[in-house]
Amino acid sequence: MKPIELQALYDNYHRKIAKINLRFKRYIFNQINWNARIISIKGARGVGKTTLLLQHILENYDDIDQTLYVSLDDLWFATHTLMDLIDWADRHGISRLYLDEVHRYEGWSLSLKNIYDNYPSMNIVYTSSSLLVLDNASVDMSRRQTSYTLYGLSFREYLELENLLRIEPIQLDDILKYHVAKAMEIIKSIKVAPLFENYLSHGYYPFYQETLEDFPSRLRETISVVIDSDLPAVEKVTFETLNKVKRLLMIISEHVPFEPKMSELWKQLSTDNESGLKMLYALDKAQVLTLLSAKTKNYKFLTKPDKIYLGNPNLMHVLCPTVDKGNEREIFFLSQMRVLHNTCYPKQGDFLIDGKHLFEVGGKNKTFDQIANIPNSYLAIDDTEVGYGNRIPLWLFGFLY
Repeated sequence: MKPIELQALYDNYHRKIAKINLRFKRYIFNQINWNARIISIKGARGVGKTTLLLQHILENYDDIDQTLYVSLDDLWFATHTLMDLIDWADRHGISRLYLDEVHRYEGWSLSLKNIYDNYPSMNIVYTSSSLLVLDNASVDMSRRQTSYTLYGLSFREYLELENLLRIEPIQLDDILKYHVAKAMEIIKSIKVAPLFENYLSHGYYPFYQETLEDFPSRLRETISVVIDSDLPAVEKVTFETLNKVKRLLMIISEHVPFEPKMSELWKQLSTDNESGLKMLYALDKAQVLTLLSAKTKNYKFLTKPDKIYLGNPNLMHVLCPTVDKGNEREIFFLSQMRVLHNTCYPKQGDFLIDGKHLFEVGGKNKTFDQIANIPNSYLAIDDTEVGYGNRIPLWLFGFLY
């Protein structure tokens, strides 16, 4: 028998799970060790973390009330604590809880530490839309939890979500060696070009399916929530700083890929180097921007990036005054590659992958002139269905995850 004060939480849980189906699951669904005591799933807003939790519940519980999903921004927590909920669940034999939006709950990391230390039979799966919060927790959770990061839909996942093609991810080495055969197998089933264009404009965020017409405005709202809500939940920032973050994002959007002259950029924002870099790295962790440097990023030591990109092509379609095709290609390649591979800014070419594969990204007339005679160099070519040699179709890199 559920106490009356918990009824609102259960009602919200039941409403949400009633809308869930199991036909399509995100790429990390079967990678997660769901038996770990505390699991964190990090990722950008809108990429499907809540759906992931509810699908796992639906697939694994005949009686969904054997567990409980709650969002920690629920009004219930205005008069109750997370420990109140944990204590009730423990006394009633509920040993697994799914906690959404943990960054909206003050002191969440200390509460999770106490759950881990004091309730050894309790398992927690939690999500946050802000990567910043999980990395900047006041209590070190690294020894207690298993962490995963969820990115937006790959091109491969988009095709599966659209019920057009179901295929396993293709490893990078297999793309490099067997891209002709892989591409020919795929184009037997679909017409790639128009579907790829659709993906670039709206296919990165699963919520496009709810209302495609409203997708641009909803994506802009999502970005605003990241800045206006998630960032203040992590850092003590002023209203003026939030406005500067928005201005920074719009300045970069007008010039992507942006090769920053920091002094000029900070002058436009009326800020200093330290504050400016904090803003840049905040947007990078939130997956709104991607900062590219010659060396792997270290968030403990904020250094000037060599190049700044938007986080994915969909953002370009809602933030940029015009969509430059060349920039869009590079943003797509980077957004797909960074999920599983170390990506750096090279002296020659566009991207150095895992320290050994050099890539130039371009249209069908792109040549090797800029990376001639460099071992392990490749062209990622747009506007082509099947490549040859070291010329690989750009869209095929959308099948990495």
